[in-house]
Amino acid sequence: MSENRGCLVNSLAFLAIIFVPILGHILATLMALDDDRSFAGKLIWITVIWLLPPWVVLGPLLYLLFGQRPRHYGRVMLGQPSYPYQQQASH
Repeated sequence: MSENRGCLVNSLAFLAIIFVPILGHILATLMALDDDRSFAGKLIWITVIWLLPPWVVLGPLLYLLFGQRPRHYGRVMLGQPSYPYQQQASH
């Protein structure tokens, strides 16, 4: 019975130490690739994300805190009326 507990503990430790941080690195990389930055900007963020060892989540955390840009759809941000709407409202 104690042998099975050791196997379970080892499996949970593997998931917590290796698998979950690597999954976070992969997700942060996909988010950086989807960002509306230049190729050099994307390359720099991906380097920052993967530069640190996988069990250190500092790279993805830095990207999530400082690297994400708000999405722009055209030149109008969500929640703001577009120019034609403002023109119609003034008439």
